[in-house]
Amino acid sequence: MSTYTHGHHESVLRSHSSRTIANSAAYLANHLTADATLLDVGAGPGTITVEFAERVAQVTATEIDEGALALSQKLAAERGIRNIDFSVEDVHTLSFADDSFDVVHAHQVLQHVADPVQALREMRRVAKPGGIVAARDSDYAGFIWFPLLPELDEWLRLYQVAARANGGEPDAGRRLLSWARAAGFTEVTATASTWCYAEPEQRAWWGGMWADRILESALTRQLLTDGFATQDELQRISDAWRAWAASDDGWYLIPHGEILCRA
Repeated sequence: MSTYTHGHHESVLRSHSSRTIANSAAYLANHLTADATLLDVGAGPGTITVEFAERVAQVTATEIDEGALALSQKLAAERGIRNIDFSVEDVHTLSFADDSFDVVHAHQVLQHVADPVQALREMRRVAKPGGIVAARDSDYAGFIWFPLLPELDEWLRLYQVAARANGGEPDAGRRLLSWARAAGFTEVTATASTWCYAEPEQRAWWGGMWADRILESALTRQLLTDGFATQDELQRISDAWRAWAASDDGWYLIPHGEILCRA
């Protein structure tokens, strides 16, 4: 496994907990049937996971360690969701039997793993014949924003350096189709969707989140410890995020690649 670049600081969970089927898995929604079994690889805080559980018969949620898995367990308990099993897993070597699930899903996971092609092979292995393997990942090189603040260019460069030092591929979205084909899938539907932040409350949330995250998260520790940035540089980036959020002209677009693969 590679190192998870973001970590699980509150500023990270603030972002990840906003994810829903509607804004993060709409491309998969039509394949969520009431009798389906679903494997959610990398459940994170569980906001998508519990929505899956409200639509399908049974969900199995995975994470890389017990601490990360506890996040989705907590949310499921709070919402009274009982049709979710939980398992600590390495997506490169899943513990489940062949042909176990109707749907296998991963959101913002393949960009972080050491071998995304092997991960997709494993996701294919545990999917039932004719089942669906679905993945969605952002593509950092495709992020665009206005106003054009040089500190945000530096933020993007630093993130890409850190993610690749951790064994990941931050520009994963454009590679999903290629990875799926390399993993042996022959029937793949590749699509794209975006997140866009332009309204004042959206800018305040996104910009404020990253203003905190660049100073307080696992990414911060890595950048400082490995000598990629100084505290003063990170503070300037944080200030730029707040300046972007305060700009009436502020606009931010995040593109995502998506794949639906038939097992």
